[in-house]
Amino acid sequence: MAASTASRLSPPRPTASSPYPRPPPRLSRFSSLRAAKLEAVLSIGTHVIPHPRKVETGGEDAFFVGGDGGGVFAIADGVSGWAEKNVNPALFSREVMANSSTFLKDEEASNDPQILLMKAHAATSSIGSATVIIAMLEKTGTLKIASVGDCGLKVIRKGQVMFSTYPQEHYFDCPYQISSEAIGQTYQDALVCTVNLMEGDMIVSGSDGFFDNIFDQEILAVISESPGIDEAAKALAELARKHSVDVRFDSPYSIEARSRGFDVPWWKKLLGAKLTGGKMDDITVIVAQVKTVAVPDDEGRGVEQEKRGEQVTVAATASAEQNG
Repeated sequence: MAASTASRLSPPRPTASSPYPRPPPRLSRFSSLRAAKLEAVLSIGTHVIPHPRKVETGGEDAFFVGGDGGGVFAIADGVSGWAEKNVNPALFSREVMANSSTFLKDEEASNDPQILLMKAHAATSSIGSATVIIAMLEKTGTLKIASVGDCGLKVIRKGQVMFSTYPQEHYFDCPYQISSEAIGQTYQDALVCTVNLMEGDMIVSGSDGFFDNIFDQEILAVISESPGIDEAAKALAELARKHSVDVRFDSPYSIEARSRGFDVPWWKKLLGAKLTGGKMDDITVIVAQVKTVAVPDDEGRGVEQEKRGEQVTVAATASAEQNG
């Protein structure tokens, strides 16, 4: 009988006695069977609303998002008191943020937010001062934070605030600040801390104009109801802005003021009045979500390192998918 077409085209099966056993399949360098490494990245959304009287100038807050995988972000809040000396408070905060972005190329600064703050501050020539927070996510999922003053950051996990920074201040409404003057604070005065994050964790960071006008439960509610990080950042900023111009809203700022002894005159207290209202200010909000990506180890690792050097990462893809 003639052999079938299938049997003619099929190679002989190896047997225990065959001198030519079938070789193992060759794996692609990106095969799922190759050891892969999970790395943490951030998808980041931002929103800024200037003080109602500073809309034309863009306000005095500044921020930047950068680094590998968008893994670094920072906020600087220019101190408005410099306007009384005919100095634009925005120039200092903007230059500090621009310098921070530039020094990310420095190997030492790119791994330490306190060193990044030191170098950015030292390179700033503008007159003024600012409160600053810098956050930096390592590929291992560790978030490093360096903060001077009252810009803040919270980490949300499974619908609960599991970490918060706290403001540094000389006295009420006078926060620590880096400055062009020798009397100001430096990177050595920074509050430095680390937080171990998990996939899905949310980070909410902002200037004092945000945290002075919104409560934690409101932040949690907006985060849970928002379809994405961009929408969350915008909704949070809008809610803080709404509270800031509401003279009847009992804001975190007015509650803190009363606790420090700043209240209405005694005769108003007799009428049942108390100090209330939001605090009008520049409002900057950054919302970030922790994601993990699989990076091929061994040979693929070298390719990934090259991409990192070119600031090309998968974080942009992850963010686009979320917002799509």
